[in-house]
Amino acid sequence: MKKWISLSVIILAGILPFSLQAQDDLMALLEAKEEPIEQFTIATFKTTRVVSGHSIETNGEGVLQFLIGHRFGRLNSGWRDLFGIDHATIRLGFEYGITDNLNIGIGRSSYQKMFDGTIKYRLLRQQSGVRTIPVTATWVSSIYATSQEWPNPERTNYFSSRLSYHHSLLIARKFGQSFSLQLMPTLVHRNLVPTEQDFNSIFAMGVGTSVRLTGSLRWNVEYYYLLPDQIASTIGGETVSNSLSIGFDLETGGHIFQLHLSNSRGMTEPFLIGQTTGNWLDGDIHFGFNVSRVF
Repeated sequence: MKKWISLSVIILAGILPFSLQAQDDLMALLEAKEEPIEQFTIATFKTTRVVSGHSIETNGEGVLQFLIGHRFGRLNSGWRDLFGIDHATIRLGFEYGITDNLNIGIGRSSYQKMFDGTIKYRLLRQQSGVRTIPVTATWVSSIYATSQEWPNPERTNYFSSRLSYHHSLLIARKFGQSFSLQLMPTLVHRNLVPTEQDFNSIFAMGVGTSVRLTGSLRWNVEYYYLLPDQIASTIGGETVSNSLSIGFDLETGGHIFQLHLSNSRGMTEPFLIGQTTGNWLDGDIHFGFNVSRVF
């Protein structure tokens, strides 16, 4: 009997240290799992555009995005123009992710035969966990060059007169899983303006929203409020107004289709802010769509 007791004590003495060590290891593993981690917010918007203007979203490193933007004429143009279809404009563009936060892009619009180049950098990303950052912030800068014939070829014209610029600070927050809101303070600078009363640099405040309806369908609204008394001249006899666009995002595999209605004919910020003349109440509405494909 004494031999069995002695043997049991020896066995327990050998096993106990390993048991305690295993318990300590298990507790350390559980505590490690309880430590906060970085939880980044994703899909604040479905693509890099709210409707026509930029969203805070950027392409991932090494991702190439091909964008097709199409905008028809005004719906109230009548049946002879097939309610705007005869006056369509298009923009083709490419955007590439140098890093997850830094993107570059190029594009060309048939409207005013405009070329553009863009650089986009995400400054902050909404997250919780280790750190709490309540919003995502992205900076966008673009340069534009028109290639139209000079309206007054008999006078001295400079290439710099073809150029305009746009800068925006995009600040967005995703609330839950269904609603996103974005503020877009924006500056547009035009090297050449029609009259001395027109400001070369004009300021606007944009607002964009996205509401998730289903897993693949979203409803978007985009509005730019142009601060008053900055543009004195008219465009085609019409005064410049604020841009309002409403549309839907539909995701189908690798493509995202955006269908929208807008009182703006152009599809970049200088057109949205400085050259929108349509009035929704008068039926000056353009139907359009964007197609986005990533590689």
